[in-house]
Amino acid sequence: MATLTRRALGGAALAVGLGAAIRPAHAAEKVTYLFPAPSFLPAFVPHHLAQSRGYFTQEGVEVAFQLGRGGADVAKQVALGNAEIGGGSGDTSMIVRANGLPVRAVALLGGGSLYKIATRKDRNIRSFADLRGKKIGVIAFQDTGYYALLGALAGSGLSKSDVQIQAVGAAGMVQLMVAGSLDGITATPDWADNIESAGTQLDYHELARAFPAMGQAVLTSDRFADSRPAAVRGVVRGIMRGVKACMEDPAAAARDFCKAVPQQAGKEAEIERILRRYVTDVYPPQQGIDLGKFDPARLEKIQKFYMENGVIQDAAPIKDLYSNDFV
Repeated sequence: MATLTRRALGGAALAVGLGAAIRPAHAAEKVTYLFPAPSFLPAFVPHHLAQSRGYFTQEGVEVAFQLGRGGADVAKQVALGNAEIGGGSGDTSMIVRANGLPVRAVALLGGGSLYKIATRKDRNIRSFADLRGKKIGVIAFQDTGYYALLGALAGSGLSKSDVQIQAVGAAGMVQLMVAGSLDGITATPDWADNIESAGTQLDYHELARAFPAMGQAVLTSDRFADSRPAAVRGVVRGIMRGVKACMEDPAAAARDFCKAVPQQAGKEAEIERILRRYVTDVYPPQQGIDLGKFDPARLEKIQKFYMENGVIQDAAPIKDLYSNDFV
């Protein structure tokens, strides 16, 4: 009888031990992440790697992806509580805070600008000044690429009324450029590669010559950052691990992205080519600033520029625009 008791106790102990081994220490934090553009775009390779490679799970978060309508709209939805976290650009928070929305950026996906102005080579546009009277496409008037364009125009002595700016959606950015219906667009590496692959030659105009544009950013509300910091930290760290993975091995990142995203199946070579543009032009951190973190002096310079050129009417305290605490 004593032997049976010992066996029973041993079995119970083993069961308890196994249960402890397979039970997570903490339940994963559930979060909705709102994309500013279609999630299958190569701009979001780091996010999909975080999901498919398990980075989010390892960081203690369960992330559901949804689609918004541009960075400024994402910020609005985040501020209203319709999503916990979303994507925009590094200057989105200063644009929406001027409208009373308590949103801050909590990670910067590289020190370069996400956008360049790409123009058709056959239009002979040599400088920003040559954009006067031209048709320039943006994804949406609520997208931060639109505000980056306004900044570049203002820095070149032009206003938005000097240029025919058209909101054409993600598909239109490529299709209308190839068709010749647009003279230029605020181009991400994705769209630039797609246009050139279709046989249309482009000239590139660096925004930094006229305006200190920034890369993609992760956004959340002040309320969510304060109430659920572990969830914010988990999302940020998962995405930044995705960025580092792209930088370390673009080919492997492209393969895994194409496996995870049905719309990109079989396009590994194209995605790798685009990713290498990000690795060269967008992801490298700003000198003296750790990857993922913000430089308050750069934010101050951008906000001053926006104020002086009428892009925003009210300036927010720089410390309210960002947080480096979650990287």
